[in-house]
Amino acid sequence: MALEWLPRDDEVKDHALHGSENWGTEAPCTMYERKPVLDQAGQKVDGLYTAWITLNNPRQYNSYTTEMVKGVIAGFDNASLDRSVVAVIFTAVGEKAFCTGGNTKEYAEYYSKRPNEYGEYMELFNGMVDAILRCKKPTICRVNGMRIAGGQEIGMGCDLAISSDLAIFGQAGPKHGSAPDGGSTDFLPWFLTIEDAMWNCVSCEMWSAYKMKRLGLIRKAVPVIRDGDGFVRNPMVITDRYVDDGEIVFGDMKRGEAMKEARAMVKEATIDFSLLDAEIDKVVWRFTNLFPGCLIKSIDGIRAKKKFFWDANKNNNRHWLAANMSAEAFLGFTAFNTKKITGTDVIDFVKYRQMIAEGAYADDELFEAVLGKPQ
Repeated sequence: MALEWLPRDDEVKDHALHGSENWGTEAPCTMYERKPVLDQAGQKVDGLYTAWITLNNPRQYNSYTTEMVKGVIAGFDNASLDRSVVAVIFTAVGEKAFCTGGNTKEYAEYYSKRPNEYGEYMELFNGMVDAILRCKKPTICRVNGMRIAGGQEIGMGCDLAISSDLAIFGQAGPKHGSAPDGGSTDFLPWFLTIEDAMWNCVSCEMWSAYKMKRLGLIRKAVPVIRDGDGFVRNPMVITDRYVDDGEIVFGDMKRGEAMKEARAMVKEATIDFSLLDAEIDKVVWRFTNLFPGCLIKSIDGIRAKKKFFWDANKNNNRHWLAANMSAEAFLGFTAFNTKKITGTDVIDFVKYRQMIAEGAYADDELFEAVLGKPQ
């Protein structure tokens, strides 16, 4: 009361850089929504929210278009400055995919052989990762399905990941004409051993959510297949198991006929994300009951280690990825984009290496020789 004489301006200011022009509801788009925080009893807490940033392009496995990237940046910046937001949930529409990276149709049909254009696009992509890493609220990746390639990278930008146990994780760059330089080469060595990071980066193998939990990439994997009144775990994983934090978790993906049978089971299953969302509510409630300033300072201290390597490499990677659009990226994305025409989503790698060994020019003759032929 003794300081009432001090002059004060009590008007609450708006610090947002973006309006709602970057968000939408009709796919492909990025959606932005605030949802009430729930207490331990599942009751709404007045005046406190989570901000949900949702990729909405399920027909193309939630791959992000240029406009969707802008929506993600706007979403994280908006949530960062919203005083009522406790945490940000980054997720996607549907049951199959969180995100499979950049939209390969857009890459193949517009950006390939346009390196300057792709460089400008990568500036936006870098801004998307920057927006996640600078957000002044805790960020949770709600992995509702496949998290692959650029989807893996933007997911790793988040502070925590809680995943459907049907999700798979991995990279696709070296198989489809790029390098995982949108964050994976920077972030994976922080999450995994250096050899696991190396193999995950270059092999293009897909690893299960349980394997990623075991190796430390994600916080938790949660069953989502509804079976009567309960849930069953992902049948596509091998049931070699060990105990971690009191839970039974599993390892590698099944192979051959066993995988075919398991996939058939999953295809017919009822998918229910209620356990996944309940786990996210628990984490948000924990955050709600912490000092917000101390919380974000602690989070930024951990993020700084990821940011150190991301900031050191992002500009050089942007330039290389742009230059690569004139050669191997053109081949890789074109092959993927024309699978329905040629029957294959990859080039003839042996023929390509043979022609490179002979000193062939990277011209249309080489491209035609290694791309699949129309069927």
